[in-house]
Amino acid sequence: MEFDVMTRADTWENVAKLARDVEAAGMSGLLFTEGGQVPWMQIATAAREAPSLHFSTGIAVAFPRSPMMSAQIAWELAANTQGRFRLGLGSQVKAHIVRRYGVDFEQPAKRMRDYVQAVKASLAAFRGEARLEHDGPFYKLNLLTPQWAPPRHDFEDIKIDMSAVNPLMLKVTGEVADGLHVHPMHSMPYIHNRVIPAVTEGAARAGRTLSDIDLIVPVLAVAGDSVEERAACALEARTAIGFYGSTPAYAFQFDDLGYDGKRLELADALRSGGRDAVAALVDDELLEKFAVVARWDDMADRLIERYQGLASRLVMYLAKQSIKENPDNLGKWGEIARAVRAA
Repeated sequence: MEFDVMTRADTWENVAKLARDVEAAGMSGLLFTEGGQVPWMQIATAAREAPSLHFSTGIAVAFPRSPMMSAQIAWELAANTQGRFRLGLGSQVKAHIVRRYGVDFEQPAKRMRDYVQAVKASLAAFRGEARLEHDGPFYKLNLLTPQWAPPRHDFEDIKIDMSAVNPLMLKVTGEVADGLHVHPMHSMPYIHNRVIPAVTEGAARAGRTLSDIDLIVPVLAVAGDSVEERAACALEARTAIGFYGSTPAYAFQFDDLGYDGKRLELADALRSGGRDAVAALVDDELLEKFAVVARWDDMADRLIERYQGLASRLVMYLAKQSIKENPDNLGKWGEIARAVRAA
């Protein structure tokens, strides 16, 4: 398993330092989310500072961009990182797509299938394997003259990944994507009982197997040798679980674990008391269902025990925060990374 660190919107200067630190500590790469800031310039900055790191988006929002634009961005980043980039795409949720980005959100699973296929058709055309001719239900691409084609390079095998939560999108991921970005709010029963069967079914539709799809797994890993040392990251993990869990898309995970009605309880708390209120409703038992809470010396073993044989890449959701709180934690995360990668 590779061992990455997740980063959100930040300045180029901060991203450059993070990349140097992560590389020096022996970690595998950086994963960039897209929220209030696009990831592309941060990736370019990090790649210039840390030439051995791997870079990915987890995720870049698909629908506001044309498939051709996403393919061109991925092509350029792959060339300039010497193949150390893979493009993770996601649909986001309807409210953001319609009300923030101002684009359509009809039939998101079918649209994502068509989108990824259109991106791959564009990349095949860039490689000279076939002329551009994608005729899908949502995207139709058939014009790529030589002067508009990007220059060829030595790193043209670009992985295209998808994020997915529900069974329909998971099946689409298995059918058309090279990798799956598992949601950071996940229990192991969810991965074994819902993710794996759905991705396997989707892969079979395309004559593939589960082994053809890399699982990229963000982990709410809360490390520290005392309750006090773990407190800040534990609070962030509780908040993430409570916030995601308050939305209908994730309610079934609580139901699967026997927490019937938890989603509605969290939604009421979020409306009345905000993020602090939902965090207070995630007790230690529930935290352990979705997070890995361990002492520093135990964290690598816990991650290996939980994810080995399933994940291709682990992504530390809270490591950046942990390092920011205490720079000495960088070396501790590096030790964990080396142990996980060696295993």
